[in-house]
Amino acid sequence: MQTRRSFIKAVGLGAAVAVATRAGAAPAVQNSRADVGRGQREVLMPQVDGVWWQVAGNPMDHTYATERQEPVDFAAWQAADGTWQLWSCLRRTTAGIDDGGTGRVFHGWEGQHLTDSDWRPLGIVMESDPSLGETPGGLQAPHVVKVGDTYQMFYGDWLNICHAVSRDGKTFERTIQPDGRTGMFTEGDAVVNTRDIMMLEHDGRWYGYYTAFSNRRGKVLVRTTTDFTNWSEPSIVSFSGEAGVGNGSSECPHVVKRGPKDFYLFKTQTYGRYDRDNDDLRNRGLPETRVYHSEDPMMFGIDQDDEYLLTVLPVAAPEVVTFEGQQYIFALNAHQLDGIRCARLNWV
Repeated sequence: MQTRRSFIKAVGLGAAVAVATRAGAAPAVQNSRADVGRGQREVLMPQVDGVWWQVAGNPMDHTYATERQEPVDFAAWQAADGTWQLWSCLRRTTAGIDDGGTGRVFHGWEGQHLTDSDWRPLGIVMESDPSLGETPGGLQAPHVVKVGDTYQMFYGDWLNICHAVSRDGKTFERTIQPDGRTGMFTEGDAVVNTRDIMMLEHDGRWYGYYTAFSNRRGKVLVRTTTDFTNWSEPSIVSFSGEAGVGNGSSECPHVVKRGPKDFYLFKTQTYGRYDRDNDDLRNRGLPETRVYHSEDPMMFGIDQDDEYLLTVLPVAAPEVVTFEGQQYIFALNAHQLDGIRCARLNWV
């Protein structure tokens, strides 16, 4: 029987997925089922169902705006009042630059319904706080889960993974650690850039997946917790293979659980390559996100594409949200990186 790896090699990137398009265009994924784990059993493939709709743009009406600004890693969730919230890291702004920072802030949008287009911009919703040890302009990649009646936000500050909480899902208060800072854990210095955490609950534990460039090699790591205070030591869950080992080889990890032994890791390799010599940011090639399948949430392959790699999707920084029995996939706009879009997601 055909393995996942032989399937991918047979069809190639261009045949495995349709051309990525802007909001309102054709479906972005066309795939059949693939056999998994050297012919052990079939695994479903993710497939975008129907057209994309744009939910967020590239706002220029804030104090840190620049023409090179881009909305990137984000989180989407339903607040206590039923509205839908989306917070995105705006990069290449002027935030924190005068203080030696990195130019990133969180901007928010609100939608009355998940399926609405063009959610209402909320402006800047969160900035870094250097008095709490956060890098000026260093906010990265929020992720929000609801546990009981409390919303738990996790985010990066360029060096550390941090935590904030909310009762209404709109206004968040940082969790200050015993040392007076917000950082909970890190893999190293600013070059390592510990970031992009997402949380998944499984068997009474929370799994925090994130990326870092430790030892000058990009990888996906995981730490587990039951209380968001005490964390396990890190374990590498995905590294190397055709995704590479560069700084951007394992970005925006997102794990979807479809069953007790069905876990899918989405990790992005590029938002779309562009002509850096001419700084042509708004004319990018296709984004690439590789999808891996595993029966073990602690392992998606260490240079083991034959066993774990499932497919390649032309999307960047995807997040999968389930609402009323339907799954939806949010992703960055392709080609111009000027907003965030959404579509229905099926498994075939």
